[in-house]
Amino acid sequence: MARFGVSALIAATTFSLHAAAQLSGSVGPLTDRAAKAAIKTCNIMDYGGVSDATTDNSQAISDAWDACAATGGEVYIPEGDYGLSTWLKLSGDAMSFRLDGTIYRIGTDGGNMLFFQHMEDFEFYSSNSKGAVQGYGYEFHENDEYGPRILRFYDVNSFSIHDVALVDSPAFHFAMDTCTDGEVYNMVIHGGNRGGLDGISLWSTNIWVHDVEVSNKDEYVTVKSPANNILIENIFCNWSGGCAMGSLGADTAISNVIYNNVYTQNSNQMYMFKSYGGSGTVSNVQLNNFIGHSNAYTLELDATWSSMSPIDGDGILYTNFTFAGWAGTCLNGHQRGPIKFNCPPDVPCTEMVVEDFNVWTEEGDYVEHWCNNAYGSGACLDEGSGSSTFTTTQTVTAVTDYTIATMDNEISTGMGLTVSIPVPTLRASFYPGVAAYSGLMAAGDSEESAETTAAVVVSSAVAASSSAVLVASSAAAVVPTSVAAVESNVQATTPVFAVSDTAPADGPSFISIVTSTPAAFPSASDVAQVTEATPEVTPSAVVSQLPASSGGSAACNARRRRHLARHI
Repeated sequence: MARFGVSALIAATTFSLHAAAQLSGSVGPLTDRAAKAAIKTCNIMDYGGVSDATTDNSQAISDAWDACAATGGEVYIPEGDYGLSTWLKLSGDAMSFRLDGTIYRIGTDGGNMLFFQHMEDFEFYSSNSKGAVQGYGYEFHENDEYGPRILRFYDVNSFSIHDVALVDSPAFHFAMDTCTDGEVYNMVIHGGNRGGLDGISLWSTNIWVHDVEVSNKDEYVTVKSPANNILIENIFCNWSGGCAMGSLGADTAISNVIYNNVYTQNSNQMYMFKSYGGSGTVSNVQLNNFIGHSNAYTLELDATWSSMSPIDGDGILYTNFTFAGWAGTCLNGHQRGPIKFNCPPDVPCTEMVVEDFNVWTEEGDYVEHWCNNAYGSGACLDEGSGSSTFTTTQTVTAVTDYTIATMDNEISTGMGLTVSIPVPTLRASFYPGVAAYSGLMAAGDSEESAETTAAVVVSSAVAASSSAVLVASSAAAVVPTSVAAVESNVQATTPVFAVSDTAPADGPSFISIVTSTPAAFPSASDVAQVTEATPEVTPSAVVSQLPASSGGSAACNARRRRHLARHI
């Protein structure tokens, strides 16, 4: 295992500290699944269920649910194949839904195949980590049509969903609408290669989404309005539209959102904010530790997004944003620069910070960052007050030497629209070198997973020079050795981009970006440097920032405490 110095460990914990503080309280069910099952277990096979993918089981599931909902309990769908032709709308408190088999769509109505609403204390899970819903979306997509969504939660509070797969939805895969205190984890979502097949969309409060893989060609994990206190971590965007916020319109109200540890490959973008006119505010947003490659766009905030019609209003106020620890490559850093901030002239973006941003190009020998009415520090941001309009283009001709780890089983082409998408297997890690917070239930329902033999640490405080990224693997720790050369329309050094298909014997495969060292470093006026003092972080300081636990959510918060304390 790679070992880090004290400064690196403190730096790694700093981002996690911020992330932990972003939730406003406990998340997850109030009582555990064993307690629910002990009250009453309703096996659908006792209510007329038939293990056959072409036989409708909607009545059996509905009857089992009603039998348990009166007192609270667990509805159980055992291993096997089960058809569903009539969609279910279920409500009740202190319930769990144990899906160990696979549900197959055989109906053609619109709406939502599984709709859970007006609930308190709920858990949707698979005890064998093999539970799945197969939407057979290709039957619609091959005719250029859309069908039902797979799963929707509306007004569901104190809940979790985990260890399940959602596959080939005819429309959106999973939406959380007006929910609170939820945890979403250990999931995989595979959809077709077209727009309109969103992975996870949420407009809710105090939600923790972590350890999820999505493949589709639309948004991956998307925050919509209204939303606040959202924490999204350990995300594998495996050929997708990419993560996003929006589309946003009138009276937007989004605050306290953190994305941390997001890996994106072969996607439209690594992250995008989308609006055109409108009103309201998006505030206190952190996007930390993003890595990826082969993406068309990297980081984009577009307040005149061409794919939506203009909405009345001067625009949305984007304020107090931090983008830290970005590394990897984009397809063409000149045509589609890694950073694009296009803010409204009447409502400029303010208090924006870009630091430790090292994204190079796979084509060409320089990248361009573009800022329009965006104020703050780092990259092309203007340090002014935001009282005037401006446009700045920043050309970067050399980046810090670094190495990034890649993920296993990266998809090299989009999922089909004319054939069925197979049910995937859940993975143990969703970000290079970082183990999932919770082990898969099939592995024994462990409260926390073992540490992996590789780790990724990204922070502005790791090295003395600015714009530094430290990536450590089980093979070796690679420390950057040069400062980014940033000049205006001047091409200085020639970076060399190399992709290695051969993995080290004891580590993951790597994408390597090697930049030749200039004969003389640029003057201070030509070098963009962003520095940040490292706050003193102690184990007690980290743990004290975590929300107090209560009821059945104690295991979730205890797991997070142990995870953070282990890395200090």
